[in-house]
Amino acid sequence: MNLTDFYMDKPLDPEQSIELANRIQSKAKSSFQNASKAIAVVDGALYVQGFIAYVGAPYKPIEHGWLESSDRILDPSLPHLNRKPEQLHYYPAQKLTAKQLRKALEAAQEDYPEDDPLPIYGSTPYEYYGDLMLGGKEYTEAHEAATAKCAELNPPKNPQN
Repeated sequence: MNLTDFYMDKPLDPEQSIELANRIQSKAKSSFQNASKAIAVVDGALYVQGFIAYVGAPYKPIEHGWLESSDRILDPSLPHLNRKPEQLHYYPAQKLTAKQLRKALEAAQEDYPEDDPLPIYGSTPYEYYGDLMLGGKEYTEAHEAATAKCAELNPPKNPQN
């Protein structure tokens, strides 16, 4: 098993994801907010932040939020991704219960009322990669695995062919 396979431990449930998206009226380019809203209507789910990888532009991992139940991934942003479900590969970096998410949001809004509280990166110290500041080593590991999957899905074109 390679590193990218390690992260793919649960299948995406496209039907339930679309139903959930409709139920919460999910919005494009708001995966963290969509997942945050959705956790209130899915009993026992976890709010997850991490990365998705797929074929095509932007040819690199996308930071993303979704939900996980015990046996599947529910992505309330699925209708806005313009990809077939089997083309999406999810790499979790952080998982929070509804209660943990609520507490983290309250703390972020109290500490930084003018900023959007999502995404949540946990406690400092943060580690850096690229030109972004993210959470701890879980983020770095998830990003590396998603980057490897993007490279596998998007091999460089050979200009001599």
